[in-house]
Amino acid sequence: MPPDQLTISAVIPLYNGAPYIEASIESVFAQTLPPDEVIVVDDGSTDDGPAIVERLAQTRPILLLRKANGGQSSARNFGIARAKGRLIALLDQDDIWYPHHLAELSKPFRRPRYPELGWVYSNLDEIDEAGNMVSRSSLHRASHVVHPKRELVHCLMTDMFILPSATLMARAAFNAVGGFDEQLVGFEDDDLFLRMFRAGYDNIYLDKALTKWRIFDGSSSFSKRMAVSRMVYVRKLLAAYPNDTHRGLAYTRDLIVPRFFPWLVREYNMALKSGDIDALRQALADMKFLLPMHRTRMRLVLQMLMPILQRPALARVLVPVGTAARPILRRLLR
Repeated sequence: MPPDQLTISAVIPLYNGAPYIEASIESVFAQTLPPDEVIVVDDGSTDDGPAIVERLAQTRPILLLRKANGGQSSARNFGIARAKGRLIALLDQDDIWYPHHLAELSKPFRRPRYPELGWVYSNLDEIDEAGNMVSRSSLHRASHVVHPKRELVHCLMTDMFILPSATLMARAAFNAVGGFDEQLVGFEDDDLFLRMFRAGYDNIYLDKALTKWRIFDGSSSFSKRMAVSRMVYVRKLLAAYPNDTHRGLAYTRDLIVPRFFPWLVREYNMALKSGDIDALRQALADMKFLLPMHRTRMRLVLQMLMPILQRPALARVLVPVGTAARPILRRLLR
């Protein structure tokens, strides 16, 4: 892409993010390569976040858009549809860009590439709710995850670990695959970049931290909506990736189910500890749904364990502390 066409739109979805939004916006205006426009999408906030943006917009060129609450995917699509840039830089309301974020991520777009470049993404530093450092270059901890994305198998067998706040996308690629799936309020990023990969767009990974990723108990990653969205995504993957007999790949049995089943075990344990019966029942229902598709050995182990899991009073005694259950759970959570 010629340098004179490297217009960048920064898009920030906002929903009840008053404690963090000012720091996020300030990091955008501290860029060594400033974006050409900054769009904040108020997704039906009920706190003072929009008022903070309005105050900042008095002295900074910020376009504040408002819409009814529809979730992060909806807010991002809404903002990108109104953006003018050839490149789209997403920033979540509680994340922060380092000053060289856009300058570094935009470099690969400055020269022609074949196949066409869809997105560039980077490593990131993890911070806590107060903004204190937790882990530098935290993607290194996921040593089993392959960067950049080159094989469908690697995209399906683990989470993608492509954080929107650490990404710069070609608007043409985003539009070509239809943007974010608004059914998803979790795993919408994995879904988007998987579809870009499948459409033939290339990607580049920069192994340097260009973003601060704020993660804490109140983050959407730990919400019940995330758990529901995860299963929506699982069903979407199961429908999209039947077994490939030509390549001898059983996507469901060997990749998708082993990837997501440990999440359900975690959710079951959390619900068991908290006494959340509805969440417990949902986790059990989701486990039963995936169980017939699991590998034979693991399916047999789980079938033996299921009668215990269906009786919360017994499970509270045996699952968290029972010596017989611990090895099974450790295996499930690998």
